[in-house]
Amino acid sequence: MSKIKTAFFCSNCGYESARWTGRCPSCSEWNTFVEELIEKPSKNNKGWKGYSENGSEVKTIALHEISAAEEKRIITPDAELNRVLGDGIVTGSLVLVAGEPGIGKSTLFLQNALLLKDVITLYISGEESEQQIKMRADRLNIKNENFYLLTETSTQIIFQEIKKLKPQLVIVDSIQTLHSPYIESSAGSVSQIRESASEFQRFAKETNTPVFLIGHITKEGSIAGPKILEHMVDTVLQFEGDQHYAYRILRTLKNRFGSTSELGIYEMTGTGMRPVSNPSEILITQKEEQLSGIAIAATLEGQRPLLIEVQALVTQSVYGTPQRTSSGFDLRRLQLLLAVLEKRGGFHFGMKDVFVNIAGGLKVEDPSIDLSMVSALLSSYEDISLPHQIAFAGEVGLSGEIRAVNRIEQRIAEAEKLGFEKMIISKYNQKGLSKQHFGIELVTLGRVDELYKYLF
Repeated sequence: MSKIKTAFFCSNCGYESARWTGRCPSCSEWNTFVEELIEKPSKNNKGWKGYSENGSEVKTIALHEISAAEEKRIITPDAELNRVLGDGIVTGSLVLVAGEPGIGKSTLFLQNALLLKDVITLYISGEESEQQIKMRADRLNIKNENFYLLTETSTQIIFQEIKKLKPQLVIVDSIQTLHSPYIESSAGSVSQIRESASEFQRFAKETNTPVFLIGHITKEGSIAGPKILEHMVDTVLQFEGDQHYAYRILRTLKNRFGSTSELGIYEMTGTGMRPVSNPSEILITQKEEQLSGIAIAATLEGQRPLLIEVQALVTQSVYGTPQRTSSGFDLRRLQLLLAVLEKRGGFHFGMKDVFVNIAGGLKVEDPSIDLSMVSALLSSYEDISLPHQIAFAGEVGLSGEIRAVNRIEQRIAEAEKLGFEKMIISKYNQKGLSKQHFGIELVTLGRVDELYKYLF
């Protein structure tokens, strides 16, 4: 057995050193040295030969000799997870899932593993004991004979157990708790995360087994560990949502097998995560009385149309400098819209405090909600409520014009499905509209002043 060789490299400039140094002699940066593996023991170089019949064999091959085939996918009973992953779990893929502590990552993937009754699943936990996971599984109330549990943090022991069991799906909770025996640094360090992830990447690719790595995030909200971790995996999912709301959003940040603009919506319940198939209904408040400063926007998140409630409050400024506060909407975009209303519409927002909010805790970047935001601001400014059966979809330009938005038919169909009677869109969207008959009245406008005259 050959000796394990490690060296220290500067993560900033790549300078190599035989031992750890506080300051890099090359780039003069402090605390940038991390331990990396140069040579592993020879006995481990067999890899995963003979693990499975369909495992890939390493050899050089011409591109035209490779037979093109659809990726094999495991379709889960969770439609939201299938959508986010691009129609199911691709065999041999490595998926990183990150999110706030307590958001429900472990619950979601334990639930999905238990629901896959025909797939042999190994759930590796480095954070919880068998009893804790058993308690959570009892709460989910799903029985599965093919679900196996391993509470271990050493990758050497984990791979020995994997060779015995030969699972068809592996879930690791979490990658920050694992440690490789080849590196002396503690679990959670840059070198340990990178080495543990690369071992699982080799296993996934050579055996065609899908692996989910659950990861932590830093206090800034980015994924903990080196950036190379996100480059190594095939798919990066972010699980987000306010802990004060019952709803969670599973968002795709990177996907080699599907769209990166998809999202799945879940509701946290006492018996696990419930996929929300029609999110528009939960994002619109059911009100009996008419209130000013509220407008409904038809937006798109990935391939999915959503109707969301935009709230605005315009009030007289008490202090010298007026406040501009935004939740779920870009603050600079809000200031831009206020400047357009001031210049093109003659509305004096300069001495008013303005507060805006996207209901349901969503963060929206789609420019098509400009029209609903302007309508909500004008409604609060005049203190006149908007008709509750009207929806908006349009982008507002700097000269006050209402610009066309993409995929307008999907937005109209979603509003019609939820029982809206009218929808205000840009007159420039008429060219893109197909000749199909909609059961909703379409109002086409070209400028912000026309919108004000129509509404008030």
